[in-house]
Amino acid sequence: MKHHVINTFDTSNFHMLCNALAKKDATLQAVLDAYGYPPLWSRQPNFATLIHIILEQQVSLASAKAAFVQLRNTLGTITPQQLLLLSDEELKACYFSRQKIVYARHLSQAVIEGQLVIEQLEHLPNQKVQEVLLKIKGIGLWTADVFMMMCLHRCDCFPLGDIALIKSVKEVKDLPATTSKEQIELLAQKWKPYRTIAAFMLWHAYLQKRNIVYQQP
Repeated sequence: MKHHVINTFDTSNFHMLCNALAKKDATLQAVLDAYGYPPLWSRQPNFATLIHIILEQQVSLASAKAAFVQLRNTLGTITPQQLLLLSDEELKACYFSRQKIVYARHLSQAVIEGQLVIEQLEHLPNQKVQEVLLKIKGIGLWTADVFMMMCLHRCDCFPLGDIALIKSVKEVKDLPATTSKEQIELLAQKWKPYRTIAAFMLWHAYLQKRNIVYQQP
C-alpha cells in the first residue's frame, strides 16, 4: 500500500483501508475494537444532495434531515427548476433559514445556467472540485469536503469545520478542549492519504458514544 495510493473507496476496499489506518494508529485501532467498522456513508452526487448538505451546515443532522424530508414531500423530486418555483414562505415552511433560502436559490441558478455541472465533478481532481464548488455562494470548504467524501468517495478529505469530527479527535486522542484546529490539522497529516477513512471512523465513534442512530432520508 505504500507504493500504491488509492484515491477513491467503495465496498471492496473500505474495510481494508480502515484496517490499514488502525495498524498505523493505536487510537484508531481502539475505535475499531470498541465500535467496529463505520458505515460507508454514501450519497448520490446530485443537486438534491448538495441542497441536503447545505441544510446540514451549522445544525444537527436531525433538523437538517427534517428540512430535507419536508422539501422532498413538498416538491416530490428536488430539482433546481422546481425549487425556484417555491416562494420564501414555502421554503420557510420547509424549515429553511433566510440564509439557506438565499444559498438554495444561488445553487439552483448556478445549475440551471450551467455554471455548475454536478455530473462533471467526479472526473475532476479534489482541488478542482473544491474550486468549482467554492464559486457558489453558500458553499464553503466543509460543504465541498462532505460532497467529495460522501458523494465522490474521495479518500483524502478532512473537514476541519466539522464540530463533531473535531470533538471526536479530541475525545479519542484525549486532547485538551483548547486544542486548536491547526493542531488537529497537523495531527491528521499522519492519516494521509486516507483522511476521509479516518474521519468516518471518528464520526462513527462520536455517534456510537452518544447512541445516535442516523438513517439517510
